[in-house]
Amino acid sequence: MQKNIHKPTGAFVAAAWAAMLVGAITYLSGLWNAQMQLNEKGYYFTLLMYGLFSAVSLQKSVRDRLEGIPVTGIYYGLCWLSLGLAVLLLTVGLWNATLANSEKGFYAMAFLLSLFGSVTVQKNIRDAAQFKPLAEPDDDISTVR
Repeated sequence: MQKNIHKPTGAFVAAAWAAMLVGAITYLSGLWNAQMQLNEKGYYFTLLMYGLFSAVSLQKSVRDRLEGIPVTGIYYGLCWLSLGLAVLLLTVGLWNATLANSEKGFYAMAFLLSLFGSVTVQKNIRDAAQFKPLAEPDDDISTVR
């Protein structure tokens, strides 16, 4: 069965990048302005980076499996575990934080928006790469351009 993969439109690519950047920048600006200790800020920053990496890695693993590219079961499982841990650790951190409920919601939504955006950006990059022409080998090495 042939899968139809279409090149992502410019609007969809822009929306994905906007979602990721708005989510991450909003989250980070909230951390920058937060009245919390530096170690707490480091915890939430690390969770964002860990979450973004695990979401992209999971999306790539799922896509690889769908396309028949071998992905070991342990790596696939670690991707799921990592994403789950990032979300769980953020949930536990916010649950126990001495922040207003509106601030907790702010961090949770910005985190989830940035995760969604990163997965979509990864998908768009991968889809667009299938439409790039392969580089032509240079037959005449002595040609100077």
